[in-house]
Amino acid sequence: MDDARAFLPLTAQQFHILLALADGERHGYGIILEIEERTGGAIRLGTGTLYTALARLVEDTLILESGRRPAASQDDARRRYYRVTSLGRAVLQAEADRLDALVRQARRKGIQPPRRPAVSRSR
Repeated sequence: MDDARAFLPLTAQQFHILLALADGERHGYGIILEIEERTGGAIRLGTGTLYTALARLVEDTLILESGRRPAASQDDARRRYYRVTSLGRAVLQAEADRLDALVRQARRKGIQPPRRPAVSRSR
């Protein structure tokens, strides 16, 4: 875990990319869509930002370009697929732990998440 902590803190983009790959391989556009969907559109990565971050994550061996591909009928030869490495997963866990500790510190200081409005259900 000490090796993983050497990569911290991650940028928001790096964190979201690793999180998008945590449950399986994805190509670049699939990563963009997963992040946008998971964050309710709050985070939308542009292709330049994505591919710069992917190159850095590959360089740091946190992700690898995958050699496995879907069937040709379900694929585009231009797509590159990525997967998280064991080091990348350890870094993602270390960053999640770091962020969790920050939130716990904020809560001890009285900073609470905003209250969500009650949802009315009409019949």
